[in-house]
Amino acid sequence: MAGGVHGRPRRNAVSVILVMMGAPGAGKGTQAGLLSHRYGWPKISTGDILREMSKAETPVGRDLRRVQASGQLVSDEILAEIVKERTSREDCRDGYILDGFPRTVTQAELLLELSRQQGRGVIVVNFAIRPERLIERLSRRLSCPGCGEVYSLTVRAPRQPDRCDRCGSELTHRADDEPEAIARRLEVYQAQTEPLIGYFRDRKLLLEMQGEQPVNSLFEELVRNIESRVGRAGEISA
Repeated sequence: MAGGVHGRPRRNAVSVILVMMGAPGAGKGTQAGLLSHRYGWPKISTGDILREMSKAETPVGRDLRRVQASGQLVSDEILAEIVKERTSREDCRDGYILDGFPRTVTQAELLLELSRQQGRGVIVVNFAIRPERLIERLSRRLSCPGCGEVYSLTVRAPRQPDRCDRCGSELTHRADDEPEAIARRLEVYQAQTEPLIGYFRDRKLLLEMQGEQPVNSLFEELVRNIESRVGRAGEISA
């Protein structure tokens, strides 16, 4: 995996599961995209998979729609099976990036069991950032209703004002990116993820990053840390 930060993607001697953690607005999505481009690891969002599956006229799709309509959460076991199926595909052979899974300790245990079955090491990256900085970032965030791309007027602005770089749709400001809604989301996130962070820290799988750095500086530091850990493959095994 050695090579310049902006070099071409290369095959890796060790197949890695990279888990991205951080509060909304911490920058994990941006960094996941950069890492995916750098190493060729697909970025797998359980939220995107569930939304796509729920549109299908299949038994699973209909079940997901019923669960979502009732306001219930998809079970840990179903999420784990979805992740297992998606990550068994050929594009995940050299590793993959998880966004949105795991979110509970039970899901974390299922992930480590999956990593053992797949023979892959696990690195969990947590992006730490002050709440006031998160609120500032999220209140300046724009989303594309067409393709789902997200922009930040603070960190990553679109090339054309209010237009998506990818599909050209008009960008919108989400209701849950208003300051009061953001504060509530952060409270929920902290309550849910604090045990999860401790779980991975206790198992020496956690890589803690300062998320308030400029995007390029953070990416360069992240690459150095990941490559250092992958270079010592036995230390990242679950």
